[in-house]
Amino acid sequence: MPVEQSKDKITLKHPKGSSAEILLYGATVISWKAGDKRHSEPSERLFVSSKAFLDGSKPVRGGIPVVFPCFGAPSHPDHSRLSQHGFGRSEIWTWDGIIMDNEAGVSVRLTLEPTPKIAAVYSKSFHLSYVVTLAEHQLSTDLHVKNTSTSTAFPPDVIEFQALFHNYIRAPAKDVLIHPLRNLKYADKTDTSYQGLKTETRAGVDVRTFTDSVYEDAPQKYEVSWPGGGIAVRSTHLKNVVVWNPQKEAGSKIADMEDGGWERYVCLEPGYVLGFEKIEPGKTWIGQQVLSVIHEERRMNL
Repeated sequence: MPVEQSKDKITLKHPKGSSAEILLYGATVISWKAGDKRHSEPSERLFVSSKAFLDGSKPVRGGIPVVFPCFGAPSHPDHSRLSQHGFGRSEIWTWDGIIMDNEAGVSVRLTLEPTPKIAAVYSKSFHLSYVVTLAEHQLSTDLHVKNTSTSTAFPPDVIEFQALFHNYIRAPAKDVLIHPLRNLKYADKTDTSYQGLKTETRAGVDVRTFTDSVYEDAPQKYEVSWPGGGIAVRSTHLKNVVVWNPQKEAGSKIADMEDGGWERYVCLEPGYVLGFEKIEPGKTWIGQQVLSVIHEERRMNL
């Protein structure tokens, strides 16, 4: 069977050997295994800390958490009662069936609507639909956000939100290079003494030091490469991208991060997080990303 269900997890399997695992808690993808044209045996492409909580007691440290409706600490009045990164990654989503099942791949959908717990801290009417699709060498995630308000008041009951896919890509952090980000403006969240935007000057961005950068007007096509491997990331309607690795400086302070875990991943996170996306009643916004295995050596010559 291409889809296996348990009480708290969905497993997708492709006939060529690739697989993915999704927790109902947070709709978090906690595993994506795929081979490449040089090594057909599927290998793990995502990092999950060995200290991560997978029991629904707190958001998962690793994989692909879903950030909604705010990124970081809440900064919008509608989000004032929310915790960091909102509630998308810390609620139980509902299984909504198989969307596609053929030789190309398998696709499933999870949904989330206001619960009493959510309504106590967030007053907006919404319907989230999260579609995860596994192909032989690709994994895609699509977040559909619908404003389900039926209010006829003026001004209309608009939802203003942020959304992001918090990808923990398994990679040797000391060797990673990310491009193309050169000449983009970005907020350097590690530099608390500087409040404006900096300009990226590197052809290949590394994470050898504590990195927490939010790029604006990003190209929505990226490559994360290292000797012998790489992942390409393509996004739609996600105008920003975050590059994050805490290194030992900040990583050693994260309680659910395994010792030295920061050496084994880089976070490349497509999102809409500088400013707020807006949806009027009855309308739907869709943000998508596609992660693809890079089959050949494409190391940059810097």
